Amino acid sequence: MRSIRSPRRTALAVAATATALLSVSACGSGGNAPDNAAPTFVFASGTDTPGMVPDGTGSAMPSMPGMSMPSTSAPATAPADAPAGPNAVTITNFAFSPATLTVPVGTTVTWTNRDEEPHNISPATGGFKSPNMGTGATYTFKFTQAGTFAYVCSIHPFMHGTVVVTG
Repeated sequence: MRSIRSPRRTALAVAATATALLSVSACGSGGNAPDNAAPTFVFASGTDTPGMVPDGTGSAMPSMPGMSMPSTSAPATAPADAPAGPNAVTITNFAFSPATLTVPVGTTVTWTNRDEEPHNISPATGGFKSPNMGTGATYTFKFTQAGTFAYVCSIHPFMHGTVVVTG
């Protein structure tokens, strides 16, 4: 007696055979490349490094009419309106400089943030408190009483400073 196969059983056998053949064929290299070869990428500049020109000279950046690159020969300077002098505190590299400032009663002290992160002035005893200051922002306070005024940046409490007001 001859066995009768159902169409469903035949389709399942064909699918299993195709899967097995595809799995086996995917394991072989099938070409001249070694088995451990990684794909090679070539960018628009014609090199394997984005932004680099093929001969290593010049610039791969497209020209932009009306735009120029800033000069790197002169060091960066503070903005013209940034305070300088004996009554100024600069915030730079997550530190107050000078860490201790001594001024006479009636002096206005100016803090300037030169960091790229926001900072503020928060005294331990109250009396003056700055808002958060972005890069280039300043805060001023006039000290009308003698004393020692310790302060921190409340955003970065490891930053400490002191104003000593003499009378």
